[in-house]
Amino acid sequence: MFTSFHEPGKDGLHFLYSYDGYNWDSLPGSFLTPVVGKDKIMRDPSIAKGPDGTFHLVWTTSWKGDKGFGYTYSSDLQHWKPQQFIPVMEHEPTTVNVWAPELYYDEEEKQFIIMWASCIPGRFEKGIEDENNNHRMYYTVTKDFKTFSPARLFVDPGFSVIDAVIVRTDIQEYTLVLKDNTRNERDLKVAFAKHPLGPYSTASAAFTGKLTEGPTVLKSGKEWLIYYDDYGNKRYGAVSTTDFHNFKDINGQIKVPAGHKHGTVFKVRRKILNQIK
Repeated sequence: MFTSFHEPGKDGLHFLYSYDGYNWDSLPGSFLTPVVGKDKIMRDPSIAKGPDGTFHLVWTTSWKGDKGFGYTYSSDLQHWKPQQFIPVMEHEPTTVNVWAPELYYDEEEKQFIIMWASCIPGRFEKGIEDENNNHRMYYTVTKDFKTFSPARLFVDPGFSVIDAVIVRTDIQEYTLVLKDNTRNERDLKVAFAKHPLGPYSTASAAFTGKLTEGPTVLKSGKEWLIYYDDYGNKRYGAVSTTDFHNFKDINGQIKVPAGHKHGTVFKVRRKILNQIK
């Protein structure tokens, strides 16, 4: 399944589903209306399944002004526990935003890693970006979504970065797919590490065109498919790769409904999907 939101993000959580990872169909309607945060929107919804089968959901609650993100959980993707606002950047009073929180379950450490992009004006070399648009990635870890480690810097690639996702490709082999958000780039790149929390290598050259963001990755046979929000062309795009060094455009092989925005792919049992349908 594939989480989604529709602009402007007021009506909440949408889903797509696929049996092959290439051809996606919509599930009609919204499955959760956002009620937390300053703007009470739901953008960039990210779902990860825990080892007990619980689906955990995080999302962006406001464009600017919030120092945290939304969180809830469900066993069936239809009935959700009361939404919570998780404050993670209150220790940095000048934080502009908390964007696109992304969940990753670290099987080695038996914990969830939550990453997001925040801008703290004056903190980093800003290059060509405005001080209020110079993002770096931060993270917290949790085992139970009740207690969270203090937020720390996750990655500073030397440029404004948002929308990072961790992919485990082998034992002690991790790839980070990220968006270079500087205005001369606005594209997707990769970096590599031996541990999900890094340190990560220098970011690669871009493997997508300009005005692309919100990557999510799934495994299909021997290939990895990287879906991304090709917002410049108002569509979803995708590439395939076996090594995260060579990428093949597969836009002609995929089908993604129009209006689908920045989500993440996750696996579900067919029984759960059938209940939703």
